[in-house]
Amino acid sequence: MSTSYRSEARPVSLLLVEDDEIDATAVRRALAVLKIANVLHIARDGIEAFEALRGENGREKISRPYLILLDLNMPRMDGREFLEELRKDPELADSIVFIMTTSRNEEDKRAAYALNVAGYIVKEDPIGTFRQAINLLDHYWRLVELP
Repeated sequence: MSTSYRSEARPVSLLLVEDDEIDATAVRRALAVLKIANVLHIARDGIEAFEALRGENGREKISRPYLILLDLNMPRMDGREFLEELRKDPELADSIVFIMTTSRNEEDKRAAYALNVAGYIVKEDPIGTFRQAINLLDHYWRLVELP
């Protein structure tokens, strides 16, 4: 039996902003293993993520409510640049973002939390970390009221 988490009457979508196909596959598998049926959208960098959030360049606009899982190290527009621009956009500034990265750099952590991320998750072992992260989101959906 699959579970799909909802905010009031609408299901919560996930936007994974990740350029590594292996990591994206690990997130898909973690969702399947934990039987979480929420829609997963994938963008390979910050530019594609904005296209999905705004419904630009032929991409379908992701409707609210949604959560963003954001890698920091990507080509074109990396996670840091994306997060800064996201917080400046009045339509998207309140988006819920979890960082999922290999960076243990304290400066990266401080900068992310200064831009109001909901959490900072370090990818260690790909399969285990993604299962734990999706499990965390499972609990988050159950407890937190989303607008």
